[in-house]
Amino acid sequence: MTHIFGLILENWHIVSLFFLIAVAYSSVGFGGGSSYLAILSLTSLAFVEIRVIALLCNILVVSGNVYAFYQERKYNYKKIMPLIVLSIPFAFLSGLLKISETFFFILLGFTLLFASITMWISKRIVSEEKKELKIDYKRSSFYGGIIGFLSGLVGIGGGVFLSPLLHLTNWDTPKRIAATASLFILVNSIAGLLGQYSNFDFSLNCELTFLLLFTVLIGSLLGNLVRNKIFSALLLKKITSLLIAFISIKILVEYLF
Repeated sequence: MTHIFGLILENWHIVSLFFLIAVAYSSVGFGGGSSYLAILSLTSLAFVEIRVIALLCNILVVSGNVYAFYQERKYNYKKIMPLIVLSIPFAFLSGLLKISETFFFILLGFTLLFASITMWISKRIVSEEKKELKIDYKRSSFYGGIIGFLSGLVGIGGGVFLSPLLHLTNWDTPKRIAATASLFILVNSIAGLLGQYSNFDFSLNCELTFLLLFTVLIGSLLGNLVRNKIFSALLLKKITSLLIAFISIKILVEYLF
């Protein structure tokens, strides 16, 4: 017990931020994967561990969202399958790749910058306008494969790339897009994690990882109890976009210059 309290005190800043992010995001139905990754990038953890922890947190948080969307019957599997059929193997393969720390952080910096921009400009949150159901299997598979590959490299589920793309192409209603992004994040996080686990560079601080996963679990449960009563989804996006933009610029300045 003393050891656990010591671990919490040693990492209180990370634990506190993870808890707040989990409460805030789950209260409006989001996962918060980019924010976890951004916070971890400011620590002294090895970049291989950062990717693994972020993916595990993604899997834990987004699983609840996937189940909720499934209960609401928001999945059109005929449209979803082309998106994930290539994303899963590509996420696994990119997770196997050995990359340098500098390359990882430069890629992470640009990824987070992209995430901050899309969060800031996105206003489609609760609209349920009907969209005509159109399926372009080749294009969907191509997009899914590219996003899956990037996801495995960085250590995210890929929702930050997929969601704005689906909105821009009027793929379906915003609610169905959110459901699809959640499922996409889940399957690609699992694939990317398996790829990194198979990599001989794989390493993990098990004690800190379990502590953060437990923190995220408690935070997400609390957030679900107070859903939509603390933050508006749009306000949360704006605040988070500024935080992630700051972190992304800090990373790019450090590793590019």
